[in-house]
Amino acid sequence: MEPDDSINILGSALVICGTDPVTGFFRDGMCNTCNADQGSHTVCAIMTAEFLAFSKYVGNDLSTPRPEFGFVGLNPGDPWCLCAGRFLQAAEEGCGPKVHLEATHKRALDIVPLKILQAHAFETGKKD
Repeated sequence: MEPDDSINILGSALVICGTDPVTGFFRDGMCNTCNADQGSHTVCAIMTAEFLAFSKYVGNDLSTPRPEFGFVGLNPGDPWCLCAGRFLQAAEEGCGPKVHLEATHKRALDIVPLKILQAHAFETGKKD
């Protein structure tokens, strides 16, 4: 599987989303994608307690460690390459997490309008 070009939603080079824990469809810390990534793990989201509770409620528990899969579980403040559809669903429900725009792959725009991603923009260098 070859990843698509590493371009972000702003049209520049995709930057790293997170390495602790390592995220991404390719587990390379980037929100790279390819045609095999049916979930479109393209939105670099900064986890919040509200979003993690929402995700668990809708059937995708991201906070519970799953050592059998090498997954340590996410905490508020952790960056994670989130499925674009799940991000959009959370945003529509009023609990969308912040988004690192420079680390969000341009393929996210196939699912999420740019204005919604921009409305959830996370300022790099500060955690809120």
